[in-house]
Amino acid sequence: MRPSIIVSACLLGVTGWAIAERLEDTDYLPLDHPAINYAQAEPNDAVARLDDAIDAGKVKLDYAPNGWGYLPAVLKALKINTDSQVLVFSRTSIQGNHISPQTPRAIYFNDEVSVGYVQNGDVLEFAALDPDQGIELYVMDANQTRKPGLGKRPDCLNCHLGGITLGIPGMVVSSVHPASDLTRDMHGSAFITDQRTPFKDRWGGWYVTGTHGAQVHLGNNTELVDPVRPGNASHTGTQNVTKLDDKFNTSKYLATTSDIVALLTLEHQTRMTNLLIRIGWDARIAIHDSKFEGAVRDKINSEIDEMVNYMLFIDEDPLKEPVTGVSTFSKTFPQRGPSSQRDKLGRSLRDFDLKTRLFRYPLSYMIYSQTFDHLPGAAKEQVYQRLFDILTGSDKSASVLSEDTRMAILAILRDTKPDLPKYWTALPRQ
Repeated sequence: MRPSIIVSACLLGVTGWAIAERLEDTDYLPLDHPAINYAQAEPNDAVARLDDAIDAGKVKLDYAPNGWGYLPAVLKALKINTDSQVLVFSRTSIQGNHISPQTPRAIYFNDEVSVGYVQNGDVLEFAALDPDQGIELYVMDANQTRKPGLGKRPDCLNCHLGGITLGIPGMVVSSVHPASDLTRDMHGSAFITDQRTPFKDRWGGWYVTGTHGAQVHLGNNTELVDPVRPGNASHTGTQNVTKLDDKFNTSKYLATTSDIVALLTLEHQTRMTNLLIRIGWDARIAIHDSKFEGAVRDKINSEIDEMVNYMLFIDEDPLKEPVTGVSTFSKTFPQRGPSSQRDKLGRSLRDFDLKTRLFRYPLSYMIYSQTFDHLPGAAKEQVYQRLFDILTGSDKSASVLSEDTRMAILAILRDTKPDLPKYWTALPRQ
C-alpha cells in the first residue's frame, strides 16, 4: 500500500446516534491486542489487492468523463454492479459540503466492498472486508493522476468504530428521523437501521425507488436532511417512487435508481458483517489469552446466539405487502454467488422472497463469506451447532420458521457448504 492520501473521508458516517441493543452497548475491543493488531497487520481485502495490482502495473484505471472519474473503472475492477446503487442525501459525511438533495452521495456494494461517490468530491471512499481484521477504510484521490493510489484512513474510525458498530471497526447504515417529544429525539437523531427496524422508521435521508404498497417509510423526504434540525415526517409524494428525475439530475450518476431491494439487502449485510467481525475478534482474543472457558465462553456463546438469530432472520421486521425494486438488482443479486451455492434443486440463500420477508430461504448468504470461514474453530463449531439444533427442530426457539423452511435451508447448506461438521452430513436426507 502506498502512503495515505491527505484528504479525509468517512463512508456512511452519521451523527446523533441512538443506541439500545445488547451488543451495541458493549465495550470497544482493543485494536492493539496482539491477537488483532488492527493498525499494524497487513490488510488482505479486495481494495488492498486492487491497490497492489495498480502499483505493480497489472491494473490500469481509466478516467471517465461526466465527473465520474475513476468510479466506473474501480467498480469494474472490484466486480461491483452499478445496479447496487443507493443514494443518500443527508449531510452526514465528512464530504457533507458536497452533498444535498440535488447532489446525493452514491454507494455501490457487493459482499466484500462498499464504494462511496460524491459529486465534485475530493475522494472516492471505500470500506472493504478483511476476513480477519474486519472493515478496512480507504480513500482514492478523485483527481486524475498518472498512477492512482489508495490510502488507508484510520481517522475514519471516528464514524466507523463505536457502540453502533459493536465495538469493532465496522459498517453503518442509518436513518435520519424527525424531532419528537422523546428525549433521545429532542434535536432529531440518526438511528442505526437493519432488518429488525420497522419499515416506517427506515431510510430518512435516503432516496428510495420501488413499490411497497401501503407501507410507508421516511425516504425521499428532502426535509429530513439535517440531523440537528430535521423537518417533518410528511409522506406526501415520497412513497412508491419509481423515478427520481424530478428531484435531481440523474444523468450525473451511473444509475438512475436508489433501489429499495438493494437498500434492504445492504441493511442486512451491514449488521451481519459487524456480528461476524465482533465474534471473530472476541474468540481470537480469548484464545490468545487462554480464557476461552467459563464466563468468557458463556459470553461468546451468548453473542453467537444473537448472531444465529440474526442469520436466520428470526427478528426480521416482516413485510406487510410485497416490495418490488425498479433496477435489475433483484435479478442480478441472486446470480452473484457461484453455482456451487445452489443446491441440487437449484435453490440458493440469495433467492429473494419480497412478499412477506426479504429472502425466500432466510439464512444469511454471508455464511459463504471468508469472514465466516475464518472464524476461530471453537466459535464456528458453536455457530454450526446452534444452526443445526434450530434447523432440525431440536431447538424450538425459532418457531417463526416453518418446518418446510427449516428443511429447505438445511438441504441447501448440506449441498453447498463443504466444511459442515460430520453430524450434519450423517443426518438422513428428507
